[in-house]
Amino acid sequence: MVLNCMGLVILQLSEEKITYGELGLLESFKDLPIAFISLFAVSFINKTGPKKALILALAIVGFCCCLLPFVKVFWFYKLWFAIIGACFAIGKICVFGIIRNNISDEKSLAKTMNNVEASFMIGIFVVNTGFGWVISSQYSEFWKFGFLLIALLSVLTIFLLSKIEIVESKPMESKSILSELSGFTTPAVALFLGVVFFIVFVEQGFNSWLPSFYKNHLKVNSFFALQATSFLSIFSYAGRTVTANIIKKFSLPRYYITCMVLIITLLFMIVGIQYFDSEDSRFLLFLFPVIGLFLSPLYPVINSRMIAQVDKDKINLFTSLIVIFSSLGSSVSSIIMAVLFEKQLLNYYPLYILSSVILLFVISFIYFTVTNRK
Repeated sequence: MVLNCMGLVILQLSEEKITYGELGLLESFKDLPIAFISLFAVSFINKTGPKKALILALAIVGFCCCLLPFVKVFWFYKLWFAIIGACFAIGKICVFGIIRNNISDEKSLAKTMNNVEASFMIGIFVVNTGFGWVISSQYSEFWKFGFLLIALLSVLTIFLLSKIEIVESKPMESKSILSELSGFTTPAVALFLGVVFFIVFVEQGFNSWLPSFYKNHLKVNSFFALQATSFLSIFSYAGRTVTANIIKKFSLPRYYITCMVLIITLLFMIVGIQYFDSEDSRFLLFLFPVIGLFLSPLYPVINSRMIAQVDKDKINLFTSLIVIFSSLGSSVSSIIMAVLFEKQLLNYYPLYILSSVILLFVISFIYFTVTNRK
């Protein structure tokens, strides 16, 4: 919920005379700490165990959400997102580690990963729908107080987490990170990390900037602009849930490539409508979210395929690499998107997304070719 409220924050702060250039860099304050802390978080998680690390991350998130409504200076948003990003890095490494320690089969991993990532979309939907109602009401000036409810959810989650038993790997002695990373210097791993980078690169163009595109280019109000991400999250949830239930019947590479072809087809339709019919066609409001149906399974499917091949004692370190390249993809994408919005180049938004997806398709095809040969 907190990681994906960036679209909401960009939408609201852009009305307070904060430039898109500054808002684009705001994303980096969230993503770069994720990248920097990930490797250091591995040794911390290995010593404490994922359960205690998760509880600590949730406690920090809850405290930060309590502070946000009462601070009005822009620099605090940078600090806030940096802390949120660091806590997310810890949380993601813990969750991926727990999954890998309990599941070894590639397709079972894909099913579980899709279910976990589907729950991620529920958080995005709740944030954008809930805050959308607030900012479109007479109480719009109090939108930041919605984060107090997220703080309560953090407390509830800590309580539930403290009551359940989780199978954890035994604490490990810390080793040199560089020596551990040397085991991942293979062409397959490099291509995989490139795929992860560009999947998040594409996703970020939708999750954080689609509301602003709707409002500034398609001229819809703030409430409906936020619902753009809500609709996208609904389709993404459906895509991951369906994938979780049917993935065992298909080859992972074929399923992945099929989803990519469908995404490219939809984007060609969008580009065709914008450039050959009407650049502000309301039909685009409904086509963009449908892409989430096929875009959402890519990340969990590709991760499960690679994670299944990693030794359990190295999964936390490997997950940190996934987190690092995911955060870099998010940060670079947001900076480029900020330039598009700053330069009033919104006509090229669909074309930019299409180009990114085609590049992702090429890298993914090379990755599957290399790993299948191996």
